[in-house]
Amino acid sequence: MNQFVADNFLTFTLSILVFFIGVHINRRVEFLRKYNIPEPVTGGLMAALFTLVIYMAIDTEIVYQLDTRDMLLVYFFTGIGLNAKFSDLTAGGKPLLIMLGLTLSYIVIQNIVGVTGVTLVGAPTAVGVLAGSTSLIGGHGTTIAWAPEVVALGINNALEIGVACATIGLILASLIGGPIAHILINRFQLKGKPGEDPIVGIPFEKEETGTIDHMNLMAVFLTLHITIIIGWFVNQATTEMGLKLPLFVTCLLTGIVLSNTIPSFFPNVRWPARTKALAVVSDFSLGLFLAMSLMSMQLWTIAGLAGPLMVILLMQTLVAILFILFILFPLMGRNYQAAVLSSGFGGFALGATPTAIANMTAVTKSHGPAPLAFIILPLVAAFFVDITNSFIIRFALTF
Repeated sequence: MNQFVADNFLTFTLSILVFFIGVHINRRVEFLRKYNIPEPVTGGLMAALFTLVIYMAIDTEIVYQLDTRDMLLVYFFTGIGLNAKFSDLTAGGKPLLIMLGLTLSYIVIQNIVGVTGVTLVGAPTAVGVLAGSTSLIGGHGTTIAWAPEVVALGINNALEIGVACATIGLILASLIGGPIAHILINRFQLKGKPGEDPIVGIPFEKEETGTIDHMNLMAVFLTLHITIIIGWFVNQATTEMGLKLPLFVTCLLTGIVLSNTIPSFFPNVRWPARTKALAVVSDFSLGLFLAMSLMSMQLWTIAGLAGPLMVILLMQTLVAILFILFILFPLMGRNYQAAVLSSGFGGFALGATPTAIANMTAVTKSHGPAPLAFIILPLVAAFFVDITNSFIIRFALTF
């Protein structure tokens, strides 16, 4: 087996190329535009298929260094925090609580579906937990953390099974969010409020206009870096207190605090919240993060496990779609924000928080901003769920 390792600079460069490949394909395939499939998803999947062909044709494994990807994730969520207003959070109190309740309930449902699925294919019950909230809502990180616990129960290839589920789930999550929103928006004739500034990205019809210059962008990056530095110290403090959170979560919370205090105390400061420059930086960071995540998938690692797992994961996908259409969307208000959150929940329930945000971004670029949705979902997905998921996984594995 030969191996080619792309360093961080090359990975970053290739991710830009992959993103433009996605843009090129989406502009020529009406189906992808119509159903709001994000450009980095299209390009990333094409790149992953290309690396699979290379692996099969010349027995060479392409490996990407992903340190830059992790930094882009921090950029993105820090930008989400900087765009948050306490007035939005106050207005979003009830929707936030409803979304939290639905998400925590769905963690239980996801494990029930996983256990039911493995029963149908004749696999051990513990595999159902791996094919449930461990790998889907939990993602690759949670899978890696819990795999040794499942190995101890006699499932020797637990890590491989969990990673395969998380990888397939990420693909499915990238593909269902846009179509769900398309169905809901068209059926109920929904649209965003005119005049609202975008949280992420610039709407297609405004891409060539706007007042973005080097001064705007430099101010955005300076603000992002100062916020990230403070967020890093907050992360260190919370870790020492026994509460371990991802860095992007503390940076998001730091951004919320700074954005709701600095402009009031220092009104002459040119604060970049809800500016087109910050929206562009956020869109850039998210797009390349997702492109890197998908193009770095090693599809050959799941080939031997895909058969029986696909039965379970197709069950998970069907249940997720039904849950979104008939429970989440009605309870979230049957409005445009609920439709955007529905697309995000599709990305989050089967994939990861960035996938959810990418789904919502693709929808809002076509149909109008939904600022509160971009606050609610990251807070629920990144802050509350991991803790609850750990308790539910532990409980499920005891059986």
